[in-house]
Amino acid sequence: MYRGNASRVVPIVLVLIVIAIAIAALVSVGRAIFGVDTPTSQTQVDIGHEALVNTSADRSVRMTVRGPIVADEDFRSYQVSVDSSTRTLTTYSGYLEKSLDMKQYGNNVKAYEELVYALDKANMMKGDELKDAANDTRGICATGKVYQFEVLQNNSTVKQLWTSTCKGSSGSFKASVPQVEGLFIKQIPDSKSLLDKIHISSGRLTL
Repeated sequence: MYRGNASRVVPIVLVLIVIAIAIAALVSVGRAIFGVDTPTSQTQVDIGHEALVNTSADRSVRMTVRGPIVADEDFRSYQVSVDSSTRTLTTYSGYLEKSLDMKQYGNNVKAYEELVYALDKANMMKGDELKDAANDTRGICATGKVYQFEVLQNNSTVKQLWTSTCKGSSGSFKASVPQVEGLFIKQIPDSKSLLDKIHISSGRLTL
């Protein structure tokens, strides 16, 4: 009688064990699928923020502005780069970026710190980087301007966001362009004279 009960109990125990293992596996898969999105997104935000407010000597911030897509001879763009020792504005001609003019000024850690914290408060790193074709700015906003904002370490991009003045091409940058652009432009005392030469003034184009 005892052996008969045991023979019936053993299969039931095995079934319960299999069910328990299956439930544990489903919970693990569910956590893997649904529990990663928020931490990953938060990590991306933290990476951008931490890189931006880091004032180490190998850190820098950069804004690149591309004008309307026209003939190579007429195409213009400019770039403002700032780190803890220098502030540079360079204007370019053509798609191969032939340097037209450059203004460079010295800088210091305290001044750089104030700038990057101001940029952080202006949400310069707000936005998620796009992937693959969605992040391809070639041909984007042919009649307007394209803005690219970067945080760099040793001249390598840590995080990059972009937007444009054209509807339908808002890109990955989610902050105020005039506010962030203004902070960059104000780092270069003689910026207006250089930008006037290439007919790409600071501020958004009216199209």
